[in-house]
Formats: sequence, structure tokens, C-alpha cells
Amino acid sequence: MFIGGWRVARTPLLDIAYEEHGSPGGVPVILLHGFPDDPRVYDGTIDGLERLGCRAIVPWLRGYGPTRFRDPGTLRSGQQAALGADLRDLIEAVRIGPAILVGYDWGGRAACMVAALWPERCRGLVTVGGYNIQDLARANQPGSVDNEYRAWYQWYFNTERGRAGLEQNRRDISRLLWQLWSPNWRFDASTW
Repeated sequence: MFIGGWRVARTPLLDIAYEEHGSPGGVPVILLHGFPDDPRVYDGTIDGLERLGCRAIVPWLRGYGPTRFRDPGTLRSGQQAALGADLRDLIEAVRIGPAILVGYDWGGRAACMVAALWPERCRGLVTVGGYNIQDLARANQPGSVDNEYRAWYQWYFNTERGRAGLEQNRRDISRLLWQLWSPNWRFDASTW
């Protein structure tokens, strides 16, 4: 299905909106964004993949952009298993063979889950920030102070205050996270 500049892949749980670029017969590469971004983060990557003859598929993950849950009663979850299942279902819905999976944050987690649980769907794996499947058995053990402070926003967004803060200050929060995560990158007003 093609709607307003993007396609929609119907999966059992979601109608996943995605863009497709390059050669339909090329090596499939799925580019997966993280929080708080969207497919625009890969705009600078698409031309290079097209020159290589790849087929680039760039979806909006659950909770982002025009991707929608098919049933309004479906539990909204950002669990790693849910993200991985979404990606597996997208791969099946667009009927491609094994793909090169590229992602960071939520997208990296989805890519790692598919590589671990459905390796026949993964031709290659590129993740920013490393292999990011969470060790749930040790999830409640504290990490180093340096790592714990970097995850403040995860707790913040689980509060009513955090929901309201994100609604009111989305750009400022995004800018702060970008500055914390990429301290050597020089941002200007056009970046955010």
C-alpha cells in the first residue's frame, strides 16, 4: 500500500509506514531509527546505498510517525521482544530475503533481536552503541554511576511529569540528549 509518500506494510499488529529507496532487486538494507528520531536521520545515507545498488527500507518504529497499531486495544510496549517481532513482521510483510539490519537505540535493539532470534532474516548487522539486547536477568542490578546518570530520561518518561515535560519541551529535551550523547558534534539552530 502506498500513502502520501510512504508505503505501509500490514503486519499482524501494526500498519508499519516506511520509505523505500534504490533498486527493488538490490541487497535489502533496513535502516532503523531510535529515540527521539525518525527516518530523517538516514537522509544522508540513502544516496550512498542507492549508488551501491541497494534497496533501502526506512520504517517508522512503533509509536512514531504514521505507523499505527491495527487494534486500538493492543498493549503499547517498547519491550525488546516487541521491537524485534515488529522488525521480523516487517521483513515478512515486504517479502524480502535476509537483510542488512542497521540501527541505534530502539532500532538497534530491534536489529539485534532479529539477528539473535531469527538469524535467517539477517544478512548483516550494524548497530551504533554496540550490541544492545538487554540482559533482563540482571536488569535490576545497578550499573556504574556514569552509566546510570545517562539513563535518567528513561525513568523521567515513566512519570506523569515526564510525559508532560516531553509534550511541553520536546525540542529542548531532544537537544539536551543530543548534546549529552554527541558532545563533540557542533549543533546549530538548524539541527534542532
